[in-house]
Amino acid sequence: MAQEESIYLEKALESLEGAASEYTNGRYNNCVNRPYFAAFQAAIHALERAGTQARSWGHDFVQAEFVGQLINRRKRYSADLRDTLLRNLELRQAADYRRQHVSQTQAASQSQHLRCGDPAGR
Repeated sequence: MAQEESIYLEKALESLEGAASEYTNGRYNNCVNRPYFAAFQAAIHALERAGTQARSWGHDFVQAEFVGQLINRRKRYSADLRDTLLRNLELRQAADYRRQHVSQTQAASQSQHLRCGDPAGR
């Protein structure tokens, strides 16, 4: 079970490494995709550690449970992380679906915020 519980944390860390690689290579639109998934996977890891079970980890469910249970109710994470998933989702959607490019500054800011906030709870 311990190995199973660390899968989403491992995926989150891998996603951050992927973002760093994309950033280094100047692929900023692709770069912002990975930090969103890193935050999403880290939130699932945190929810599992807190005893939350789900048949599937939908994006809306994870956002609501992470904020509602782990930030607002149990106060396990800083309120500063409340909008992390939503902000990263909006930037990822802009990169993937809108007629605009993500700037180097936006990509750097997103990745730095995730590393400093440490949503994985390590």
